[in-house]
Amino acid sequence: MFMGKAVSYTAMNEGKFVTWMPSYGAEVRGGTAHSMVIVSDSSIASPVVRQPSICVVMNKPSFDKFEGKVKEKGLLVINSSLVESQTKRKDIDVLKVPATDMAFKLGNPRVSNMIILGALLAAKDLLNPESLVESLAELIPKSRKDLLSINKEAISQGYEYCSR
Repeated sequence: MFMGKAVSYTAMNEGKFVTWMPSYGAEVRGGTAHSMVIVSDSSIASPVVRQPSICVVMNKPSFDKFEGKVKEKGLLVINSSLVESQTKRKDIDVLKVPATDMAFKLGNPRVSNMIILGALLAAKDLLNPESLVESLAELIPKSRKDLLSINKEAISQGYEYCSR
């Protein structure tokens, strides 16, 4: 959820048109909680994404639910620390990032989402990584500002991982 919110805020701060639609409810308790984000240079007609051009899956249930929905020639970004499944699709690109393993090495498994996001920004020229860090400074509550530096490092490591 936080990853989608961070992308949305960053894109908005960069002057893009944005919709962010998080999915709450029973799914949040261990299923496939997700959010749909649309970033565009022009007005957006609907916030619903039926076939995403980019899909990030952080766990196996999300892979099972969303892998088949990625648009042809789209990108599927997989947290390979938690998803061992292989896509059988030949019509999409796949980026595998061991985000959870990398986050544990950083000392906080909760920053795996920022590692994935850093890798995505390296793979696709969607947003400026520095703009993302600036947005995080706005999004992270004042009581948790100590988390800004580790999130910045996570973004950097994800970016570097994908830039190799």
